[in-house]
Amino acid sequence: MRMLGLDVGDKTIGVAVSDLTNLIASGVTTIQRVGARKDAGKVMDYIREYEVGTVVIGLPLKLDGTESPQTLKVRAFAELLANKLRSSGAAMSQVKLVFQDESLSTVTAEEVLIMANMQRKKRREIIDRQAAIVILQSYLDEQPRP
Repeated sequence: MRMLGLDVGDKTIGVAVSDLTNLIASGVTTIQRVGARKDAGKVMDYIREYEVGTVVIGLPLKLDGTESPQTLKVRAFAELLANKLRSSGAAMSQVKLVFQDESLSTVTAEEVLIMANMQRKKRREIIDRQAAIVILQSYLDEQPRP
């Protein structure tokens, strides 16, 4: 089953998905935040569409590894998503939620886009989706291979 990566921010949620072999992450979209319940509903739509078994959520830790106020917001969103998954039937209740340290994911994403000579305006439009790719790819790279 595929994996879905999320970069959860206050204004947007970057979304990425793995290929069927769980080796490569690709960007899907950026969700404009309108409210936690509706946002979680949109994420659920992508979980269904891509037949996702694991959702990897970027956890914004401080550089010293401690939690910040933003970390608590991401954990609250993850809990809401977990509740929606549990109440959505047997198949959806099997979807795992895992956290991945997202330290510097946005910085890394920005560097990739700059190296691709992307204009600043265009970078702003896709930076969250690119950060979701970085988060998911980091998780995929850490998984043992058969």
